[in-house]
Amino acid sequence: MKISPQWVREFVELKVDDRQLAEELTMHGIAVEGIEHAGTATVYEVEFTSNRPDAMNHYGVARECAAIFDVPLKPLLAKLPALAMAASAGADWDPRPDKKDENKSTASRDAIIRIEDPQGCARYTGRVIRGVTIGASPETVVERLKSVEQRSISNVADATNYVLWEMGHPTHAFDLDRLEGGCIVVRRARPGEILETLDGVERKLTRDDLVIADAVKPVALAGIMGGASSAISATTRNVLVEAAWFDPVSVRRTAKRHGLHTDASHRFERGADFNATSLGCSRVCQLILASAGGKLDGPEIDAVGRHLARPSLNLRQNEVRRILGKDISADEILRILRGLGFGIPTGRSAVVVGTQLVTPISGGAPAAIGEEPSAFAVDIPTWRLDIEREIDVIEEIARIHGYNQFENTLPPFSGAVVETPDEHKDARLRRSLLALGYNEAMSWTFIAQAEARSFTSGEVLPLENPISEEASVMRTSLVPGMLAMLGWNLNHGTTDVRLFEAGHVFEKVGERVDERKRLCWGATGQAGLSNWDRPPRPCSFFDLKGDVETLLAAFDCRSLYYDSLAADFFHPLRSARAVMDGATVARFGQLHPEWAAARKIRQDVFLAELYLDRLYRHELRAPQYRPVPRFPAVERDFSFLFADEVTFERLRSVVEALRLSELRRFAPIEVFRGGSVPAGKYSVLLRAAFQSAERTLRDEEVAGWTAQIIGKMEALGGNLRG
Repeated sequence: MKISPQWVREFVELKVDDRQLAEELTMHGIAVEGIEHAGTATVYEVEFTSNRPDAMNHYGVARECAAIFDVPLKPLLAKLPALAMAASAGADWDPRPDKKDENKSTASRDAIIRIEDPQGCARYTGRVIRGVTIGASPETVVERLKSVEQRSISNVADATNYVLWEMGHPTHAFDLDRLEGGCIVVRRARPGEILETLDGVERKLTRDDLVIADAVKPVALAGIMGGASSAISATTRNVLVEAAWFDPVSVRRTAKRHGLHTDASHRFERGADFNATSLGCSRVCQLILASAGGKLDGPEIDAVGRHLARPSLNLRQNEVRRILGKDISADEILRILRGLGFGIPTGRSAVVVGTQLVTPISGGAPAAIGEEPSAFAVDIPTWRLDIEREIDVIEEIARIHGYNQFENTLPPFSGAVVETPDEHKDARLRRSLLALGYNEAMSWTFIAQAEARSFTSGEVLPLENPISEEASVMRTSLVPGMLAMLGWNLNHGTTDVRLFEAGHVFEKVGERVDERKRLCWGATGQAGLSNWDRPPRPCSFFDLKGDVETLLAAFDCRSLYYDSLAADFFHPLRSARAVMDGATVARFGQLHPEWAAARKIRQDVFLAELYLDRLYRHELRAPQYRPVPRFPAVERDFSFLFADEVTFERLRSVVEALRLSELRRFAPIEVFRGGSVPAGKYSVLLRAAFQSAERTLRDEEVAGWTAQIIGKMEALGGNLRG
């Protein structure tokens, strides 16, 4: 947002130059991101946080400067000519049509304001000017608007824009003669109503839209944009100037529904000042009278649907000391709060200031002369909607006092850093996956209900206030998020992707929520970096299985085997599960082609999900040193013919059941199908390695172990081949 320091200096006298002013504002929470120069003028690019709409204008920045530099802030006033009927009308004037005979003056009776929706519009203030001449704005106004990148339209339109950037409150000017019935009604839109806004777009309205209407039709989207039917034109002679307070939620929803974001909606969505409507309206009138002529017709019309009051709160000085870790005097606290516009009431809710004796907040005996107060009664200004608690006021004190004024000390801490029970296991898995070439990622905890039901058989946990249909339930698996991240990379031209994510999944079990820890990783594209003598190859199921084995090998267990009982979303012939000590700890494999097609994934994707709550029941395997054997190993090869139903897992398990103490390795070397091998069978070459750490093995010992292995293979239906 553009801010002109020259404009700010109109309201506060500052002795620092523009560069130092920018540094001080940044240090005190108004972040000046850049400084531009246009001729002799300087313009700041300022980043305002969303909770500070009060500072999104030049007078708001000037208020900050007054508090920072401890200088007076000039009041923002509207100088309007006195009305001849003011003495006789005043508070007795009533704009309602049935009260026109009771008014002391008939001026402005044709500009009636009625609020039908006080929840959406708490206050609406208006004034009428007659006999204006539409033309160009004065050069000073044009230059000011140009400095903040706003173009000049006409003297009346520029007046409303100027006041927006001056004091931050949105205003609007209607062509009074184009308002049917000469009245304003703030209401909800009726079904079927259509409004053409100033951008030339016809918008179909709903009951949820708050509109400003005349006696017949809508003439503006409340707090967002005016309508074309009542816009100021070259023929305009009579003007109704308005300033209002609209509900932030209502404005935000309407703006989002119609795809509109304007300077007015930007401020109303964040919260406007309820008490600024009268001043804003009067300031616009002052500028119009000075540049377009005309005369005020009647007094201000101020319709109040409901009153918005800011609460008072107690600020305890010992709490300021506890939070900030520094003694800040009562005089300094009062200076800061008054500089920011906070009220310090007098009377029973007052405090001891300096040596003046007043009654303390909590009642009881007065404090002694010279004592500092223990608490302050603070009135929150109406423009500071972000201040709700005592801690918010303390933050303001720290901000204006200056964060650089606090010593660089660590907070007191009597305890010690306590690691979670599974910290070492988490770190081990994370290091392993990073070493395997995966990158850590993070996805949404919320997913679509259809996705949740597709990846679990349990009951899903819906959100009471979901942000969208695509994020309406808590995730039941990490796989949907991983697929979304892999798909996003593929759709943006990254074809080699390896990601992993650790997080929690949620299921509803009866009346309670079951929260479990999971680890998921996915790979697509090339298997990894290729060597100079080895061409690149695509990732396969066996690469993924190798990664699973690497991770599971870090944990101590009695038994670990793999079978084909994987989930439905995996390829039936390229998937498996890992079972450790009787509990499923992982499911992995290639994503089913139909599931990939439904997500428009055009290349093979491999996924694995570890059930960490089950895996972490096992301790990490302790490293053990074994000296290199001095005696040679003996290898024996076996070629068997097996039916396809016999898996290597069954072969390995029966061999392990023999408990041959000198057996060091039993693994398949190659598998062959086709040719002379009958259909439904496969030929496998198995290799067993025997070795002793104490002596050289004898041929008869190895022959005996070999016979036992052959016997087990034949018991499983294997035929030994020559």
